[in-house]
Amino acid sequence: MDIIQKAFLRRALSVEEIEAVLSTDRYDEALFKAADLTRQRYVKRDVHLKGLLEFSNVCLRTCHYCGLRRENDGLKRYSLSPDEIVGLAKKAATYGYRTIVLQSGENREYSVGDFCKVIENIRALNLSVTLSIGEKSENEYRAYKEAGANRYLLRIETTDKPLYKALHPSMSYERRVKCLKILKKLGYETGSGSLVGLPHQTAASIAEDILFFQENDFDMIGIGPFIPCENTPLSAAQGGSFDMALKVMALVRVLMPTINIPATTAMETLRPNGRILALQNGANVVMPVITEGEYRALYRLYPGKVCVGDTPSHCRGCISGKIRSINRDISVTNGDSERFIIRKEIRRAV
Repeated sequence: MDIIQKAFLRRALSVEEIEAVLSTDRYDEALFKAADLTRQRYVKRDVHLKGLLEFSNVCLRTCHYCGLRRENDGLKRYSLSPDEIVGLAKKAATYGYRTIVLQSGENREYSVGDFCKVIENIRALNLSVTLSIGEKSENEYRAYKEAGANRYLLRIETTDKPLYKALHPSMSYERRVKCLKILKKLGYETGSGSLVGLPHQTAASIAEDILFFQENDFDMIGIGPFIPCENTPLSAAQGGSFDMALKVMALVRVLMPTINIPATTAMETLRPNGRILALQNGANVVMPVITEGEYRALYRLYPGKVCVGDTPSHCRGCISGKIRSINRDISVTNGDSERFIIRKEIRRAV
C-alpha cells in the first residue's frame, strides 16, 4: 500500500514512513490532495477566525530562535494594562470574532488575580478565551480555567531532546511535557506545535514531533517555518522553507483529521498568500492580529511579519475576502475543534 494511502486510510505511519514523505517531493501531490480531502470530510468548509491579541512582548526566557528573548536589548518592550486588553477584546467582538487568543512572552507582569479578572471580563462579552502565555504552575493553570479560559496553546517546538536543550537554555523538556499533560487534565482544549527548519533538525526528528502530537491527542497543532531573527544566537542561521512547513502541516491533518490547524502568519511571511495555501492544504483556522498601533510591530518574534502596518478592522475584512475567494465559509461558532467536541460527548455518554 502506498504511504499516503496508508496514512489516509489508517491515520497511522511509522517514523520511517513519515521521514520518507518528508525527504522527497515524490509524495507531495498525493499528500496535499489527501490533506484537503481529510479537511473537507472531518472539519468541513468552515474557517475559524480567532483574534490574536499580543498583549506583552516582555519575556524572561532566552530561547535562541525568538526575537522576544530576554537578552534582545534592541527591542522596545511593552505590556498592555488589563483595561487595555479588555478594551481591545471588546473592539474585536464588534468585528465579529468569537474567540480571543491572549498571547505574550513568558513573564510576571500580571498577578494571577488581575489576569483572572481579564479572562472573566472577556468571557462576559460572550467570547471564548485561548491562552498562549507559557509555562505556569498547576495552580495558576487551574485559576485561569476556573476564571473561564477555554483553551491553552503551548508549543513544544521540537521533541528532539538534545536540540530542545540547546535551543532553550534554563528550560526543561520534561517540564514542558508535564505542563501539557496538566493542561489536558484540567480540561483545557489543548494545543501544541513545532517549528520546521531549525538548525540541526532532521526529518526523523520532525517525524517524532508528529507522532508526539498524535500520542498526546492534542486538539490543535500549529506548524510554522523557522525564520531567523536579528539579535538572536540564530540570526545568521538558514531558515526553514515554506514547502517543508506545508508538508508537515498536511501530514498532521491527514494523521489527526479532527483537530484545528491554524494557517500561521509565518507561512505568509515566506510566501505571498501563504495562509490561503495552507487553508487549501489542510488548515482550518486563521488568527488575525487585533493588537493596535505600534504594538503590532513590537511583537517581533521574527522579521518581516505581515500586516503589521494594518488595522485590526482592515485585517478582518482582508482575510475574510480571501477565505471566500477560495469557496470557504467563515465559522459562526466559538471555534472548538471537532476532536474536543467528540471527547466531550464521549465523557457525557459514560
